[in-house]
Amino acid sequence: MTDHDEGGSPPGERALRAEDDARGRGLSDHTQKRIGLHLRALYDTVVQQPVPDRFRDLIAQLEASPSDETGP
Repeated sequence: MTDHDEGGSPPGERALRAEDDARGRGLSDHTQKRIGLHLRALYDTVVQQPVPDRFRDLIAQLEASPSDETGP
């Protein structure tokens, strides 16, 4: 058995959610900061991944093709 509620939230998050609901104004500063830290960590791992070969090939094709400079 875990310490999570039926929705899968740990007890601390239930308290934060209850606090936010009681205020009636969305997420608390603490919750927003935690979400931001998790998103930044996820983004950092994605940015560090190499560019897939297929994308690299497509970019090379675009750079090699003559540009259409028939603008206004």
